[in-house]
Amino acid sequence: PTSAVVLHSKHLQIARATVEAGRGHPAQEVRVVEHQALEQVALLTAEPLRAGHNYTLCIQYQANLSESFHGFYKSTYRTQEGELRVLAATQFEPTAARMAFPCFDEPAFKARFSIKIRREPKHLALSNMPIVKSVNITPWLVEDHFDITVKMSTYLVAFIVSDFKSISKITSHGVKISVYTVPDKINQADYALDAAVKLLDFYEDYFSIPYPLPKQDLAALPDFQSGAMENWGLTTYRESALLYDPEKSSASSKLQITMIIAHELAHQWFGNLVTMEWWNDLWLNEGFAKFMEFVSVSVTHPELRVEDYFLRRCFNAMAVDALNSSHAISTSVEDPAQILEMFDNVSYEKGSCVLNMLRDYLTADVFKAGLLRYLQKYSYQNTKNEDLWNSMTNASIPYSLLICPTVGNDKNELQGDGFCRRSQQSSSSAHWTKGATPDVRAMMDTWTLQKGFPLVTVTVRGKNVHLQQERYVKGVDAALSTGYLWHIPLTYITSKSDTVERFLMTTKADVIILPEEVEWVKFNVDMNGYYIVHYEDDGWDRLINLLKENHTAISSNDRASLVNNVFQLVSINKLSISKAFDLSLYLKYERQIMPVLQGMSELIPIYRLMERRDMDGTEKQLKEYIVNLFKDLIDKQSWSDEGSVSERFLRHSLLLFACMHRYQPCVDKAKGYFTEWQKSNGTLSLPADVKAAVYAVGAQTSEGWDFLLSKYRLHSFSVERDDIEWALSLSRSKDKLQWLMDQGLRGDIIRTQDLPHIIIFVSKNPSGYHLAWTFLKENWEKFVEKFELGSNSIASIVTGVTNRYSTRSQLAQVKEFFSSLDEKSAQLRCVQQAVETIEDNIQWMDRNLEKVKTWLQNNH
Repeated sequence: PTSAVVLHSKHLQIARATVEAGRGHPAQEVRVVEHQALEQVALLTAEPLRAGHNYTLCIQYQANLSESFHGFYKSTYRTQEGELRVLAATQFEPTAARMAFPCFDEPAFKARFSIKIRREPKHLALSNMPIVKSVNITPWLVEDHFDITVKMSTYLVAFIVSDFKSISKITSHGVKISVYTVPDKINQADYALDAAVKLLDFYEDYFSIPYPLPKQDLAALPDFQSGAMENWGLTTYRESALLYDPEKSSASSKLQITMIIAHELAHQWFGNLVTMEWWNDLWLNEGFAKFMEFVSVSVTHPELRVEDYFLRRCFNAMAVDALNSSHAISTSVEDPAQILEMFDNVSYEKGSCVLNMLRDYLTADVFKAGLLRYLQKYSYQNTKNEDLWNSMTNASIPYSLLICPTVGNDKNELQGDGFCRRSQQSSSSAHWTKGATPDVRAMMDTWTLQKGFPLVTVTVRGKNVHLQQERYVKGVDAALSTGYLWHIPLTYITSKSDTVERFLMTTKADVIILPEEVEWVKFNVDMNGYYIVHYEDDGWDRLINLLKENHTAISSNDRASLVNNVFQLVSINKLSISKAFDLSLYLKYERQIMPVLQGMSELIPIYRLMERRDMDGTEKQLKEYIVNLFKDLIDKQSWSDEGSVSERFLRHSLLLFACMHRYQPCVDKAKGYFTEWQKSNGTLSLPADVKAAVYAVGAQTSEGWDFLLSKYRLHSFSVERDDIEWALSLSRSKDKLQWLMDQGLRGDIIRTQDLPHIIIFVSKNPSGYHLAWTFLKENWEKFVEKFELGSNSIASIVTGVTNRYSTRSQLAQVKEFFSSLDEKSAQLRCVQQAVETIEDNIQWMDRNLEKVKTWLQNNH
């Protein structure tokens, strides 16, 4: 029995509340007490409510539409004729359903929702379920009744009131899919509609669980803080994450849109049907959706070659996971700001990378069987980390009998470690097990319950390969990295055999015995494992030599991982910077997208650090070295939209890089294009993949900048907004850069949703980095009000503005500003990340600056 019912409520004015004990009983008025700090209200009853009885609460309340991007919020757009129109939409995850209605706003309180919305006849209302009937209340008011939802968490409830237009198709399983957009952009909805139909069909087949609702709407909202949201039956997106113009959109935007839709639709199972019990296990939603993007899109859209991009996300995750301020994938959180902080690279990217590693370890079939078991067992329920591991372990039992059948059979040979090795190419059939069920939980706990990742050191002595593991961690004293141990599913190939060999390392040190001596050995094949590898003695020299002599002897993913690992080892002083630069020389002959982009993402930041230091020409030499490495590849690029998505994406990246780093042939060509385009008053159709480079060069003159801005404001350029924003932020005029940030905050010409990008772009500009830092300090309160403390938007501004600082005075300024704020702001994880990154940059420059100078002189 209780006399108090506590619900969540935020910014709602409750007029009165009653409780009714059942039909025929009179409704009793209850007292309402609000606790603002906890975002809760208590309904206090005169008589205690009795256990085991049903009661109905009625609450009358009102509220204003939110001015931020969460809760039930207001959004606006202009029509082609310039008329301002208003709509209202919701974004509840993680804790904002309480801003729309009083509720038990936690993921484990699943319920069925019955929704009615009153609107004007000129609008239409959307929610999770289809409308079952509409009633005209008055000539100017319509009430829509939506079907009752399935059992689900509050954060997935959604509704939109707008004048959107839509197009629809039916999937082969009979689900109606519709895409909703502002009326002027409905002609950009076709690609998303077709992709959604293919993807929803794929997931229904893959999971063998039907999608339980009659419809799935995808709505493109003009104002949206994140990328997209998986509300059950009504997924919502930023316009740039859903709308595609075949004439004007780039290859990279097609790739991004497909991946985002795949992500939100994967959530209809992972997250919506089966939900984490509490936000500490958010990764069960996000890591899975991120991982399933690859599984689904590689089947539904093979031409996008998504497998080319998986590595990048693991490297991105490692960049934050290498800091001491990182957190375990599953980590305890209590208040809304801490919950928001979970929506980061660790939950998403690292989550997907460790799942990919687990799939490689268990084999795709066993992994899939485990997923199906998990989804079927926990449908409409909530789960914890271990529920997933138990499903996986159970799924792998039948396969654990892969002990070698008859050892006389030459196809299989029993190695000394009792492993069964298959000698054919296919690595997936080789299995790790020694006839025992793999203990998935014991293994995966080491990846999800402790932060960071392992560095495996490989020392080859004749046929013996000595292995050691330790935590890879930047900057801090070695004491912090003791006590960490992972169960690492190691894979390797050698100069003598490209069959993938497998070995589960569960101890601090171990030895593998090879059948014969080899020239070189490469661990972590295709970088399927979430760990990096150091080769002692002449191990790196042998690999550098391999890249120099015959780089295609190993896969492009293997090459990209060597490029990444060698520079990561410099950061922790395991290797000299000259060794990393020696390896980079081979890139002159590299033609594949992953290693080329990885080479750029290791070398350009070093140039950027030096560029900030008004130096004696070393940064100029370094820039020339980088441009020279990729010069042949840049010269080969046609200024067109031909080729596969990977080729187009590579062209886009290379030309942008070349023009930004003033490679003259590129600059001249871009100038020519820009002049033609300007003469045609913007009507000339430029190839989509070279636009970014053309705009970037054009924006360097004052007239070019003004012309670009005039086009930015037009409807017909909406799919190019991101490219134009980037180009505008490259101006050398401080006034123009300041104006951009001010406008982003005002939200009229530049939408506030784009402000985080704009500030980061300006901070990357040598003319703008002081401005961006000042802007952050002066407008901190406004950012928090708009984007919420703990959000990814705030974190990206903090780390984005500061991640190229490398002097002690900059470090002092950053520490001083954040420690002057309230405790909650000062303790944000992104602030710790920023401080650690600057400390790391300072240390890196102190250690390596002279060495880079010497290397460049010797190799000029």
